[in-house]
Order: sequence, then C-alpha cells, then structure tokens
Amino acid sequence: MKLARREKYLVSVAASCIAIFLVFQFVIFPFFENRRRIQRGLKAKEKGLEEIVKLRAEYDTYQKGSQGIQQTLARRKKGFTLFSFLEKAAGEAEVKPHIKSMKPSVSSGTGPYKESMVEMKLEAITLQQLVEYLYRIESPDDLVNIKRISISQNKKEQGCLDAILQVITFQ
Repeated sequence: MKLARREKYLVSVAASCIAIFLVFQFVIFPFFENRRRIQRGLKAKEKGLEEIVKLRAEYDTYQKGSQGIQQTLARRKKGFTLFSFLEKAAGEAEVKPHIKSMKPSVSSGTGPYKESMVEMKLEAITLQQLVEYLYRIESPDDLVNIKRISISQNKKEQGCLDAILQVITFQ
C-alpha cells in the first residue's frame, strides 16, 4: 500500500494523537488520580492522628485526676464514712433535730472507686442553717460533693425551708 506524502503526514499525526491519548489515559491521568487519592488518605490519617493526640491529652487529664482522688482518699481519716461525716456536720451546724431521714447507698461502679451516696431530708430549717450546713459538708478535702439539692418552702412554719440533699463521695 502506497500512500502519498500528505496521507503519510495525516496518518503520522493521527498515530501521534492516539499515542498521546493513550499515554494520558493510561499513564498521566491514573498518576494524578492516585496522587489525589493518596493526599485524601493522608488528610484522613492526619485527622485520625489529631483525634488520637486529643484523646491522649484527655486521658492524661483523667489520669491526673484519678491520682488526685487517690491522694485525697489517702489523706482522709481512717474509717471515714459519709453518713457519720454528714451527721457530725449536722451537729455542728445545729440542724440535727431537723433531719427527717438519711438513706445511705453505695453504687457498684466499674472503676477503681465506689461512689457512696446519702440522701437526706431536712425539714423546717432556716436559710442560714441550710447555708451553714452546705458550707460544712461541701468538702474538697474529704472529697464530699452535693450531687443534687431540692429546696422547697415549708408549709407548716413561716420562713422555714425543706431540703432534700444527695451527697456523694468516693471510697
């Protein structure tokens, strides 16, 4: 098959275009697509790493808090019980006669510490007595906190309050 010079030129140009198309289609485009895919994967891994670093910092914070709890519990008096602590504070704050009930309970947690809770009901106390009692029982030194408090006006005595407290500590 004999082709004229012009036809040979056109066939060469067509073959070159097909070769360039094939190079782009099977070499260059896949290269750039893989590069973009790797960059997206890298960004995802970087986000994962940032999350791990953030979680590690949070874990360290909790670990330090746990060590603080251990130290506080070690400094606490031997034989410390929340019930007796609250009863002693009630005597000091002169609200012992106003205690209607005290219900102790211990929760079984999964961690190294058990949460000890006492729910107590106080009736017909003044605001001053309540404040003084709360001041005495909220003790970071003994790791005693008020979890929940409910205050209502006493219906029998004017100017007096009823309170229900949930006080917790760790053992």
